[in-house]
Amino acid sequence: MKFTFAHNNFNVTDLEKSLKFYEEALGLTEARRKNASDGSFTLVFLTDGVTPHRLELTWLRDWDKDSYNLGDNEFHLAFEVDDMDAAYKKHSEMGCICYDNKEMGVYFIVDPDGYWIEIVPAK
Repeated sequence: MKFTFAHNNFNVTDLEKSLKFYEEALGLTEARRKNASDGSFTLVFLTDGVTPHRLELTWLRDWDKDSYNLGDNEFHLAFEVDDMDAAYKKHSEMGCICYDNKEMGVYFIVDPDGYWIEIVPAK
């Protein structure tokens, strides 16, 4: 028996805002979408176009709060980038860098719902 990664999920409060962020910040594009027949939810799976891993964004129509409780937000996704300087410049201009660990050579960006994404240099 073998298990392989399929996707991670983030629940989002504004699907269009999140889609725009992930495309601009990380170059992710929509791979597929599922809309509930009753309109109660939308799932959008994002791809980097290279790996089989997907990021699933879930929008819930009946979510009645302004945000999700992310606890201590100690979980995160990580993305490798081939040009760390250009990525850092882009994310600085977007104003989405939330933590910079120069000692480790990595930094984190934050999406519109408060999820942290680690940016690491390609090996």
